[in-house]
Amino acid sequence: MHRRSFLKTASVGGAAAAVGSALAAPAIAQESPTINWRLASSFPKSLDTIYGGGEEISTRLKEATDGKFTIQVFAAGEIVPGLDAINAARDGTVESAHSVGYYNWGKDPAYACGADLPFTFSARAKAAYNYQGGGIDQYNQFLETVGLVSFPAGNTGVQMGGWFRKEVNTLADMQGVKMRISGLAGRVVEKLGVVPQQIAGGDIYPSLEKGTIDAAEWVGPYDDNKLGFQKVAPYYYYPGFWEGGPTVSFFVNKAKYDELPENYKSLLRTCCQATDQNMLAKYDFKNPTALKELAASGAQLRSYSEEIMNAAFTAAHEVYAELSGENEHFKRQYEAQLQFRDDWYLYNQTAEYTFDTFMMIQQRNGKLAPTQG
Repeated sequence: MHRRSFLKTASVGGAAAAVGSALAAPAIAQESPTINWRLASSFPKSLDTIYGGGEEISTRLKEATDGKFTIQVFAAGEIVPGLDAINAARDGTVESAHSVGYYNWGKDPAYACGADLPFTFSARAKAAYNYQGGGIDQYNQFLETVGLVSFPAGNTGVQMGGWFRKEVNTLADMQGVKMRISGLAGRVVEKLGVVPQQIAGGDIYPSLEKGTIDAAEWVGPYDDNKLGFQKVAPYYYYPGFWEGGPTVSFFVNKAKYDELPENYKSLLRTCCQATDQNMLAKYDFKNPTALKELAASGAQLRSYSEEIMNAAFTAAHEVYAELSGENEHFKRQYEAQLQFRDDWYLYNQTAEYTFDTFMMIQQRNGKLAPTQG
C-alpha cells in the first residue's frame, strides 16, 4: 500500500513538475523559430569600435531570443570585399550587412542620403531626424526599390578632415591632390580640384606610403590611431565637413526581413537603435585620448581654412542641385532633411552652443583639470 501510494504521489508530482516546467519556459523559446543569418561587414576586425557594431547587434539579438535568432558576423574580405557588403545583402549572398550607404553611391546617389551628406547634420541632429523626423522611413522608401531594408546601427560623430602629406592652406593647394575619400563627398571635393579615390580601409596606409595618393580621410582619432597614418602623412585636418554625423547602417535583404516574425522584427530594430547610440558613446569616450596620443606621435593638427570651407559649402549645394535634377529618390530625401536642418542650427546656437563654448573657454584656461590634493 505504501508502495502504491508512493508511486501515485510520485506520478502526480512528476506531472505537476512537467506542467510547471512547460509554463516556466520562455514564451519566445516556444513560439519563435530558429533563425541563422550571416552578416557581411564593411570593416576589418582591427577597427573594434565600428566593426564591433555588427557584433553588438548579433550579441544583443542572441541574448534577447535565448539563442533562437543568431547572426554570424564576417569581417571585410571574409565573404566579400568591404565595399561590396551592401550588394551581398541585396543579392542574397548574405542576409545582412553592416556598412555605410555612401559606399554604394556610384550605383545610385540616393544610397548616400541614409549615411551622410556634406554640411547637413551632426550626430545628435541626425538621430533626431532619423528617429523623430521620418529619416528611417524616407531611406527605406528608396531601399525598397532595390530589395533592402535598413536601420541606423552606429554613428562616429563628426569625423576628422583627413591626413595629408603636405599642408593645404588655400584652394590652390587642393588642386590635383589625389585623396582617398568615400562616396558623394568625392564629387564635392572634385569641384575644388581634388582627385577623389575610393579605396577600402585596409589599403589606405600602403597607398599613402607609396605616394599613390596624397591624402586620405578615414574616421577619427581612435580608428586613425590604429592605422598609423601619422607616419606617412603627418598633417591631420579638421573638420570632416562631409561627415558631420555619418550613420552606419544595418542592411537586410528585404525578402528575408519580411519572413521574420513581428517580435523578431521589433527586437532587431531595438538592437540596432541600442547599437547606434552605443557606438557614438564609444567614439566620444575613446577619441579624446587617441587624439592626444596621435599628437604625441607626430600628427600635426590643422584646421581647414575659411576659404576652403566656404568653397566646399558652395560646391556641396551645387552637387545637390545637380543630383536633385537627375534623381527623384535623392531629391525627396534631401529635401526632407532640409526641412529640419535650418531649425536645428537655429536652435543649437542657443543653449547647446553657448554652454559648450563656455566650457571650452574654461578648459583652455586650465580650470577643468582635476586639482592635486
